[in-house]
Amino acid sequence: MVTLSPSLKARLSTPLKIGSVEIKSRVLQSPLSGVTDMVFRRLVRRYAPESMMYTEMVNATGLHYVKQLPKIMEVDPNERPISIQLFDCRPDFLAEAAVKAVAEGADTVDINMGCPVNKITKNGGGSSLLRQPEVAEAIVREVVKSVNVPVTVKTRIGWNDKEITILDFAKRMQDAGAQMITVHGRTRAQGYNGNARWEWIERVKNVLSIPVIANGDIFSVEAALKCLEQTGADGVMCSRGTLGYPFLVGEIDYFLKTGERLPPPTPIQRLECAREHLEALYEYKGIKGVRQARKHMTWYAKGFVGAADLRGQLSVIESVQQGVDLINNAIELLTQGYEPEEETASDFAMV
Repeated sequence: MVTLSPSLKARLSTPLKIGSVEIKSRVLQSPLSGVTDMVFRRLVRRYAPESMMYTEMVNATGLHYVKQLPKIMEVDPNERPISIQLFDCRPDFLAEAAVKAVAEGADTVDINMGCPVNKITKNGGGSSLLRQPEVAEAIVREVVKSVNVPVTVKTRIGWNDKEITILDFAKRMQDAGAQMITVHGRTRAQGYNGNARWEWIERVKNVLSIPVIANGDIFSVEAALKCLEQTGADGVMCSRGTLGYPFLVGEIDYFLKTGERLPPPTPIQRLECAREHLEALYEYKGIKGVRQARKHMTWYAKGFVGAADLRGQLSVIESVQQGVDLINNAIELLTQGYEPEEETASDFAMV
């Protein structure tokens, strides 16, 4: 049985302070491209009302050349706390974008310096900034000067195994004015393969005075506790573990605050959440939302008899009604007594 140690409970009992902003939760929902839109964030926040949420990352260069803010930057005035994440390699464009982010309602502005995707890194953004620490410093300094909210950074431990530069890089970010840093315990070369190397997050924590958030392989309450104990981090950020499982942030948050486990959602409850997610995406984005929902629906359909067939059908839905009918049929079968297959935390590690 997993237990919350007295030392960890005491360490995490106070609000997370990000500069002038106080967050009453030590569990954060990671920004995820193509995932963490307003619909998804609302589902996560239902179970974790005090956790920091992040928008999908916004291209500062693209923002410079458009008059209307992109939909991925839209936030609900009631969804606090909220951070808007930006990416680019141009300090001036990022500063300009940060001003727009604050005007949109961001409580903090986060700079992505960890995305490993080639189309981002080849243009100087994301984790390529680990190889350009002077540029990264200039970005943070310029953004800090431009806004009156805390500026944070999300990054990785290095470019590859021969270039694990996070200790120097993190100190540079702190010196440039970053008020918090989130460290994904993998190199850019790893992508999402292999284990996250939490030992490097511990080393970062030992050299910084600003909050350090641990990211990577947080798929369960047990993993979060192990990570927090090992790294001494000020909190954890959930990423892939929330795909098809928007309950995770709340489950971890509840345990850290109470020492008690919430009962996990049943397969029927997960499918009901999937149906709500599909309908909300359609309402928010129309037919485009249905197409975007396909991946979400396949992530929800795990861990019960018939899930594999359902995933295949949901992955090609053409209308919201088609998806709703498929989910309703699956719920009806489960209601009639189909037993769920045994599931593990890794069942939700989809990408």
